Amino acid sequence: MSALKAGGRAPEFTLPDMSGGRRSLEELRREGPVLAAFFKVNCPTCQYTFPFLERLHGKRGAGAWVVGISQDARQKTDQFQRDWGLSFPLLLDAEEDGYTVSNAYGLTHVPALFLIEPDGRVALASAGFVKADLEEMSRRLGAVNLFHRDEKIEAFRAG
Repeated sequence: MSALKAGGRAPEFTLPDMSGGRRSLEELRREGPVLAAFFKVNCPTCQYTFPFLERLHGKRGAGAWVVGISQDARQKTDQFQRDWGLSFPLLLDAEEDGYTVSNAYGLTHVPALFLIEPDGRVALASAGFVKADLEEMSRRLGAVNLFHRDEKIEAFRAG
């Protein structure tokens, strides 16, 4: 999972976004909680998880952010964004830069999700697909009914 656990301070970062700009965690936190989701485009569990994060992004409360942090190159990340219909911001934590943010968060697996409070404290940390964790993150972000009653959703899928 990660060396970073709930209750710890989230390392600050500034990363390039898909439009060529830069986004910082500090800037995002000013508007409310941030769900930072680290991923690789070829990770099957990431592919399973990210449509639910898109759904959460559409239902989140005002002032909350869902942000994906890709460990892949811009071109592959752009294709992933199109393939999965993602509208939330994606940032790039590039291999050529040594995965500086992923390393600062102590990642060992993806997807890795961190719900970061406006004060910089990690409220929840999760690795892989954990339905209960996503439900709790959804609740804390002001979204309801992330999963539909008629959906058959796995409780857990390792990353």
